Amino acid sequence: MFLALMKKELLSLSRDVHGMAALFVMPMVFIVVMSMALKDVYSPAAKTLAYAVENLDQGKIAGRLLERWTKDAGEPQPLPEDWREQLQAGRLQYVLVIEAGFSAQTSELGSKSRAKVRLLAEPGLDHALFQARHGRLLAEVAQLRAEVLLAQLDLGVNVSALAGQTPVVAERASAGPRPTAVQQNVPAWLVFGMFFVVASIAGLFVEERACGALARLRSLGAQPWQLVVGKVVPYLLVNGVQALLMLAVGIWLMPLIGGEGLSMQGVHWDALLLLLLAIGLAAVSLALAVACLVSTHGQAATIGPVLNILMAALGGVMVPTFVMPPVMQAIARYSPMNWGLEGLLDVLLRNGDIASILPEAGKLAVFAALMLSAGFLLFRRRL
Repeated sequence: MFLALMKKELLSLSRDVHGMAALFVMPMVFIVVMSMALKDVYSPAAKTLAYAVENLDQGKIAGRLLERWTKDAGEPQPLPEDWREQLQAGRLQYVLVIEAGFSAQTSELGSKSRAKVRLLAEPGLDHALFQARHGRLLAEVAQLRAEVLLAQLDLGVNVSALAGQTPVVAERASAGPRPTAVQQNVPAWLVFGMFFVVASIAGLFVEERACGALARLRSLGAQPWQLVVGKVVPYLLVNGVQALLMLAVGIWLMPLIGGEGLSMQGVHWDALLLLLLAIGLAAVSLALAVACLVSTHGQAATIGPVLNILMAALGGVMVPTFVMPPVMQAIARYSPMNWGLEGLLDVLLRNGDIASILPEAGKLAVFAALMLSAGFLLFRRRL
């Protein structure tokens, strides 16, 4: 009976050409269009970035550098003891490290110090923004050295000694893939596409109820739980195919049309599969709950897509959360799409393992359990 129910669901899907186009073609088109349109343009204002400072120098020149940096980048956050872990996890966008002896090296040309100013960025920081911060730091240090030179000209300073000395090093906290428009858009629209099963399930459910298919299945002895699972499993398979196709678009298609390819370097595949399963369960469970709430084709065609778009807008799919104001960022944390998106960014950009994505996967699993329970109760009442 169970296999027959799954076969029935897959046959219904295969006949729904427009629904299949919405599930498979639309997200892939979004990935291509948005990745090409937003190529290297994620550039939020510098003052929106969370950063901290580790000043190991404490000299006057270092103090002047920090004073100027603060005017441009805003006040730094207190430096946590585990700042390297927080940087790796993306809770800090970058850390400015001023090594001991920097002031002496900058003010004394004969100093043997090799101290540097290090700009350490989190793995997910946009490449254009990373370069902009690096360039700003180079300019500030160069200006400070020029000012020191001018102040010491009457002491016979050798101006040529300044050439080529740049005590600045900028590097990412890991050797993972560099974030690009593709690296950002593939996870976003992958999550959006997987949740779009809401509209498809709701429409088919209304049709089956209207034509009496559900009543006939019950008369043949099918239990409510079998009918529910018979819908959940096929759509999980659909979600899996969606994920494979959208990852394939990022990896192979984007380089062919002039974009950058999705890098899978250092990806923990077990973490990726677990997260995709959690996203799929959340999406299908929500779809089932919505399907049991609606009564007409019009409601199914309206409520599902609207709910999907609202979750995408609030969850950081359409607008990255790092450019949102604080209030919107707080709201985004309650969107299931945001949980899935942040988990995928952890896996694809920060080389996160299972432990690092457990919070997002756990929230998605709890959400799926709640929606599945609600959907099952509503389903029984509808029979």
